Amino acid sequence: MYVVESKARAIGCMILSLCCLGSWPAILTLLERRGRLPQHTFLDFTTANLLAAIVIAFSLGEVGKSTFRTPDFTTQLPQDNWPSVLLAVAGGVLLSVGNLATQYAFAFVGLSVTEVITASITVVIGTTLNYFLDDKINKAEILFPGVGCFLIAVILGAAVHSSNAADVKAKLESLPSEYKAGTEDFYSSIKKGEDSPEKGLFLPLTVKSDVESQEKPTGKAKAGTAGFFVELENKRAIKVFGKSIMIGLFITLFAGICLSLFSPAFNLATNDQWSTLPKGVPKLVVYTAFFYFSIAGFLIALVLNLIFLYRPMVGLERSSLKKYVNDSKGRGWAVFAGFLCGFGNGLQFMGGQAAGYAAADSVQALPLVSTFWGIVLFGEYRRSSRRTYVLLVSMLVMFVAAVAILMASSGHRK
Repeated sequence: MYVVESKARAIGCMILSLCCLGSWPAILTLLERRGRLPQHTFLDFTTANLLAAIVIAFSLGEVGKSTFRTPDFTTQLPQDNWPSVLLAVAGGVLLSVGNLATQYAFAFVGLSVTEVITASITVVIGTTLNYFLDDKINKAEILFPGVGCFLIAVILGAAVHSSNAADVKAKLESLPSEYKAGTEDFYSSIKKGEDSPEKGLFLPLTVKSDVESQEKPTGKAKAGTAGFFVELENKRAIKVFGKSIMIGLFITLFAGICLSLFSPAFNLATNDQWSTLPKGVPKLVVYTAFFYFSIAGFLIALVLNLIFLYRPMVGLERSSLKKYVNDSKGRGWAVFAGFLCGFGNGLQFMGGQAAGYAAADSVQALPLVSTFWGIVLFGEYRRSSRRTYVLLVSMLVMFVAAVAILMASSGHRK
């Protein structure tokens, strides 16, 4: 099998992982904003995620020389290593549930802030656990100041969301009188879900004017304007107007806790720090652990999303397996996102096995990539207040510093 041995290759794996893991959330967010049900998207996503793990196992897990300590993938499958397999399974379940929760959090909190908060929680908890599990091969005097920077980023991330939510509300409440329906203003009507033309509401697909400048019609509303947010609300699958920001923050925190534990579980599966394997049985190699890890993630995602088809959360419309099969619009993008996530996770584990999983948590820099996509693709933070911009820049600067410090703490596993 292919083994990452040098520190340089390990860092290369982390950088590639960062690019993959920072991009797939943007694709899922894009599909939700176009109206595709998240249950449909996640079923496609998780299937592709499993296929990525199978490709990695039967390619990188089979190339090169197979030894007793580092057997290839197919050689290790029949071995008596179930204690480690169960730990890999636990990690897969945690990651899948965490990813599922973030898909809903994207709608309520926004792509950028969701990624920053979940990644920061993952580093604060996960990196600390991995440091001790890896027998302290990373430099503590460098590692933990980086963890502290991530903790500060969590606080700044929550502040950015609160400030941006206040900006959006102020824009919506400034809608002129011609956008009212009867005696209720348009914002109140949206909060009640009354978005049909029969009820006298303004259809935002082609706005009458820029609701902030009140100019002549120019087509679609500009990003960051009140009209833009009204258009988005009518298109998207998850309706967020009128919902408490606490719902989004709760989902985000839950996702962060799940995501903070999957890497330590995978670390235990591949390094057997608890000495659970029978004597003479080699430790799970990364590719075998990742295979079981991905199967478990697929199965739990399959069960949960089939349930959510018929019993949806957060006010989504009810669907069915037949509707999912017939919903091909956006399926290619969802599958692509699943492959990105699968290969990104695989690369993270390959780098972590070589340089320490605590250092590999530096791939949680993915919010830097996600924030780029959020601003470029979705117009997040356009025309926001100065306070929001200051908080956003401060958050990102702190995040960059944290990642650089974590990278500098990289060690080398013997």
